[in-house]
Amino acid sequence: MAIAAQVLIGLILLAHVYFVLLETVLFKTRGRRVFGLTAEKAEIMAPAMSNQGCYNGFLVAALAVGLLHPQPEVARAFVVYGLACIMVAGVWGALTVKKTILFIQTVPAAIALALYLLSH
Repeated sequence: MAIAAQVLIGLILLAHVYFVLLETVLFKTRGRRVFGLTAEKAEIMAPAMSNQGCYNGFLVAALAVGLLHPQPEVARAFVVYGLACIMVAGVWGALTVKKTILFIQTVPAAIALALYLLSH
């Protein structure tokens, strides 16, 4: 179960790397298409989305530290913190933006957290 948790956490980390890129450097091109925005709307939203991408970067950092830190107590704290933040952000996104965010973001993080806690 520990390996399954680590793999799922790694996949969530990679998804959030993609979100960072999509919301920052790729927002006016690929991000615009993914979010279904006109060029004009993307231009207006770009600063706010870049800020959101920055926050996703912090989640990536938390999960990376959690997966790589040699001290188990520190690693655990970062994994739990990172996944909990992703879950909260996913619930908020589902309530305020699009309901499918719950299944894209919150559910995988909840499963990963459950697997992680059961294996540690």
